[in-house]
Formats: sequence, C-alpha cells, structure tokens
Amino acid sequence: MATDFQVVIDCAAPHELAGWWAEALGWEVEAQDEAFIRRMIDAGHASEADTITYNGALVWKEGAAINSPDPNRPRVLFQVVPEGKTVKNRLHLDLRVGAERREAEVARLVAAGATELHRGSQGPHEWATLADPEGNEFCVA
Repeated sequence: MATDFQVVIDCAAPHELAGWWAEALGWEVEAQDEAFIRRMIDAGHASEADTITYNGALVWKEGAAINSPDPNRPRVLFQVVPEGKTVKNRLHLDLRVGAERREAEVARLVAAGATELHRGSQGPHEWATLADPEGNEFCVA
C-alpha cells in the first residue's frame, strides 16, 4: 500500500501565503470549519489564542492549506514557525508549465509578488528560479 503525504511549508503568515500560492497554482484555499473550532474552544481543547479572524472568518492561527481542483494531488499546508527563513530551501516546488508558457508564467508570478532569483539550464531543459513573498524558492520550468 502506498503512503499518502502532504507538502508542508514553514512560514510567518500562513493564511496570506496560502492565498498567494492558491492564486499562483489555480488551487483553492481549504475552508476551515468555524463551528468545529468553536466546539474545540468550548470543550477546552483549544483557546481563543489558538485562533484569528482572517477575511472575516474564524480560523486556526497556526496554519492554512490549499488543495488542487484536480483529484489525487497532495495537499499543501502552510504552518507558522517562529524563525525566519535564513538559508536556501532543501526542498522546493517545480511548476512545470512547459517552455512555451514559461516566460509568461514567470512574468505573472513576479507581478503577483514573487522575486526572480536566477535562470538555469541542463541540456535541453531550462528553468527560472523564483522566491515567493516569504522567500521560499521554487522553479518555473
């Protein structure tokens, strides 16, 4: 039996970064269940300090997730960590859009808040390395 997984990205502002990546990928921010959150607080399993109001909704402060509209893609969870990013990622996402769409996609993502870091190639393959608004590297290939 294969093991399922999700990708987890450490960050300072999970709700904002989840929204940015949802827009970047054409995915959706996962809805959080306010009634469930209230039940957890009322039962003493959580406190108001574990929540925030974001875009008018009560949500867990520590994280937000995005999901693909296509089935069987991994969930991406953005979780709060206390430290800022200081070194290169040991894992990154490759957005595979094809050579014919690469330049337009890079331009779209930079206009949305990404930073272009550098270009690379290996044999016939070319890519652009960008950073999201919190500095997490990713490639557009």
